[in-house]
Amino acid sequence: MPDYDFRAPRLFVDAPLQAGETATLDRNQSNYLGNVLRLKAGDTILVFNGRDGEWQAELSGRKRADTLTIHRQTRPQDRLPDIAYVFAPLKHARLDYMVQKAVEMGASRLQPVLTRFTQVSRVNGERMRANVIEAAEQCGITALAEVADPVPLERFLAGRAGDRLLVFCDEAADLSDPLQALQRGTATEGIDVLIGPEGGFAEEERALLLRQPRILRLSLGPRILRADTAGVAALTLVQAALGDWRPKG
Repeated sequence: MPDYDFRAPRLFVDAPLQAGETATLDRNQSNYLGNVLRLKAGDTILVFNGRDGEWQAELSGRKRADTLTIHRQTRPQDRLPDIAYVFAPLKHARLDYMVQKAVEMGASRLQPVLTRFTQVSRVNGERMRANVIEAAEQCGITALAEVADPVPLERFLAGRAGDRLLVFCDEAADLSDPLQALQRGTATEGIDVLIGPEGGFAEEERALLLRQPRILRLSLGPRILRADTAGVAALTLVQAALGDWRPKG
């Protein structure tokens, strides 16, 4: 990883970033910078918008800091690996955790899918996006993962590109070395990492999954993992074997 100032306050702003441009902060951002971080006019922070890289910006405002002046680029825009995290939604705090960890692990798309045993039928997309932004702010990420609307599992499978690798994490799979299994695969057209609900997949869903092209059925070890834990474990394995954790060259 290149040199990075982890102590500098960092903020997402939904505005074009270019030297000399200004951006207006919303009330929550202004309150956070002024009342929580105790920053004032003249102080500098790092900002990003998911498109133009990361920039140093100076705060300005009278009663509170409510405007940014963009100075210089500190890092160019990077690209996330083409990894979609496909998951059965969980309840509130555990869904927040799962979204944040998927972003930290480098997922570029978050796709909720509804299965027979999914415990949550409604997903708050705005809350998911807020968690994506918060994780990116805290972890120095310049690109934002896309948040997709929830769809039934069958519809997702029918619409996905068949040349993408589907990593199907299945507690019923034979126990084997998951890292070795992934290292034997290729993923030039992208990867979909599928984590099911707490109750597992129904037999008809498992049968449908096993008929998909370019599928890799993966065991995550000898113990049953909770869905949020399984997501972190699966993304770790995928990134180590096929993603951008591998040395380049």
